Amino acid sequence: AQNSDLGAGMAVAMKDLEIRGAGNLLGGEQSGHIAAVGFDLYVRLVGEAVADFKGEAATELAEVKIDLPVDAHIPHGYIEGERLRLAAYRALAEAASEADVEAVREELADRYGPLPEPVTNLLEVAKLRVELRAYGLTEVVAQGNQIRFAPVVLRESQTLRLQRLYPKSVVKAPVRTILVPRPTDAPPGRFGGQPLRDVPLLRWVAALARDVLEPPVPARAAPVP
Repeated sequence: AQNSDLGAGMAVAMKDLEIRGAGNLLGGEQSGHIAAVGFDLYVRLVGEAVADFKGEAATELAEVKIDLPVDAHIPHGYIEGERLRLAAYRALAEAASEADVEAVREELADRYGPLPEPVTNLLEVAKLRVELRAYGLTEVVAQGNQIRFAPVVLRESQTLRLQRLYPKSVVKAPVRTILVPRPTDAPPGRFGGQPLRDVPLLRWVAALARDVLEPPVPARAAPVP
């Protein structure tokens, strides 16, 4: 009776969770039916429950925010069902390698036909996210006439290389950020031109990462006695 306003369903659900507990997915206390949550979510939840039972830590991919002027989305006319579009977005977000992205590309082409340009761009964004994750980046964001990369820690030699290859770049060491002028389509050494966008801009970002940054060195395992 107290929860009758808009959005009160969440409050009721949280109170129910508090009173009865969350239950579990494994064992005799499990109740409900797979259709209530959907097959994909059910499989993921069971996998997490099994990993928790075995004491295995669930590995999650580091989030990489890419906010650039790129027309990357799945048009409603290409995949009409909202649930199917969300499933495709989720598959790309969970892609851990370029092979995973290519697998999504093949599935989309097989199920829905030739990919329109916005979907192709979306796949390129997913590929870039995989590559940037290998360099430890979590943000590549358009900021006015500059592109912000973070977190970035450069040695002196890397800073010199950045200034040589990408003039007028700014290194903000205290906040582990670099600001690089947004590229244009003007020939090298010429001024003017239109700012790059879409796939050419994504390729420029990937090239900068390869030119200047270095993948983090993985921690060495302790020697076995």
